[in-house]
Amino acid sequence: MTSPAEHPDNLDRKAEFRGWLLALGVSLGTALLIVLPFFWLGNASGHDFEFHAASWLDAAGQWKEGIVYPRWTEWANRGFGEPRFIFYPPLSWMLGAALGFVVPWNAVPIVFIVLVQTLAGVCFYGLSRRFLSFGGTIAGATCYAANPYALLIVYMRSDFAEQLACALLPLVLLAVLQLCGIVENRRSSLPRTAAFFAVVFAAVWLSNAPAGVMASYAMAMLFAWAAFTEKSWRPLWRGAAGLALGFGLTSFYLVPAAYEQRWVSISQVLASGLTPSQNFLYTMINDPEHNLFNWIASSAAVLMMVITGIASIAAYRDVNKEDTRGEKTKLWTVLLLLSAAASILMFRPTVFFWEHLPKLRFVQFPWRWMGTLALPYAYFLGTAIPRRRWGWIWGAAVVAITCGTATFLVRSTWWDSEDIPVLRAAIASGQGFEGTDEYDPVGDDRYNLPEKEPQVEILPAEGSEGGTPKAEVRILQWTAEGRELQVKAETPVRVAFRLLNFPAWRAEVNGVAVTPRRVEEFNQMVVLVPAGSSQLRVHFERTLDRTLGGALSIASLLALLAMGLVERAKGPRA
Repeated sequence: MTSPAEHPDNLDRKAEFRGWLLALGVSLGTALLIVLPFFWLGNASGHDFEFHAASWLDAAGQWKEGIVYPRWTEWANRGFGEPRFIFYPPLSWMLGAALGFVVPWNAVPIVFIVLVQTLAGVCFYGLSRRFLSFGGTIAGATCYAANPYALLIVYMRSDFAEQLACALLPLVLLAVLQLCGIVENRRSSLPRTAAFFAVVFAAVWLSNAPAGVMASYAMAMLFAWAAFTEKSWRPLWRGAAGLALGFGLTSFYLVPAAYEQRWVSISQVLASGLTPSQNFLYTMINDPEHNLFNWIASSAAVLMMVITGIASIAAYRDVNKEDTRGEKTKLWTVLLLLSAAASILMFRPTVFFWEHLPKLRFVQFPWRWMGTLALPYAYFLGTAIPRRRWGWIWGAAVVAITCGTATFLVRSTWWDSEDIPVLRAAIASGQGFEGTDEYDPVGDDRYNLPEKEPQVEILPAEGSEGGTPKAEVRILQWTAEGRELQVKAETPVRVAFRLLNFPAWRAEVNGVAVTPRRVEEFNQMVVLVPAGSSQLRVHFERTLDRTLGGALSIASLLALLAMGLVERAKGPRA
């Protein structure tokens, strides 16, 4: 008689748990190796390092003020602020801010990278474990966690948001394969699969907008491919339903970000040097630093293309072995299609698509498609490395290429441990940090903003003569999203806040809403105040677009819960 502990189902669960545990350990070990240079060189200060570090610090400071979901970045533009958190997806800056409460701030980038690259390996294990041998899944997870594009992001770009989005992509692909019927979902029903896709797809968008755009196009292509090969509309409507639900979950971010773009200089995101036409592989412009980095990124992309192509041939030889359902063959085809599309879009002849497909130009850099190419790169290597005949050669080659790429990037980047301490000191002193061109409110030029400006300044009323009027100012409240003052003046005056005008700011004088003015040089908020004692209140109000976006997200979440309750009522699958 078999004891419960020896029951086959229990043994399968134990083996499955050990597999996940080993994948976690290997992914964690790989991530630790990636950050090893940080321990003696400091933080890799890539292109976007200060932007992300400043966002973490600002968000953490607002949490201390009781602001759960920040919208206005208080210390940007030397303390004048900007609406960065409305337009930049929240998951990465929230994770960075949260880590700041757990570890020293200088260690936050290291811990962030370790967590995310460990997540990348585990997510890839979740994708590949039913298609590859156990050794293949572990090899693939390792290759995905340390793929050349991930190393480029870690060492030279410091784009923590895109790094997080790339870590989640394997789960998005797995959900697509199951949702459109390319592979069978043996454990979950169709509604649960759709819900899973919606959640992970939304998580990619909430991590990084360019990655969200690329994922949208890539997954739409796969749904269309499945519909074409199966000669059925089902993959299309299933995909449309999953995408709609995913976009619904992100509405609290996407709706305000889309609507309020008219209030900022969003076109600056495509300024000179940042357009797709200037960033195709090996493109040269009149900027030596740009050309050097583009050469490095292009070389990494070509390296990934070559390895993926050769490994796909090796994978094809084994694709039909023990593939009674034909799932491995279908997956091989899908990954080959995905790698071809990602590779082609990095080259200049595709400029037509970059200029005409909706929002694709906002991806900015065609070589960003390496993040998508990393999926077939890791999967095909996971097939090739465990082979008995040539596997050891594959393994040795991948180790040599990965280590060589990492060594080159470590030597090519800038290392600095003072970035975060300098930012913290600037915030503590009230000086703030640099803003971003694309989030500068319309009518302002952030380069004209003074470096040092008081929180409140009294100016004479318009048309009045003489020096600075006499007035007594008492600050009653000063937070990132609310400022309240009491002003006593003998004559009418103007009160200039260290704050940029933005439509979401509402100004009130003695409880009555007023229209803020500006100074001539830049778009500083100025409020007219009558003689006598006045109460001024300026607060960041909830606009209609944010209310609508939040309502759509709540409705989508309720739809997910309803789907789960319906499935639960039906009982377990046979």
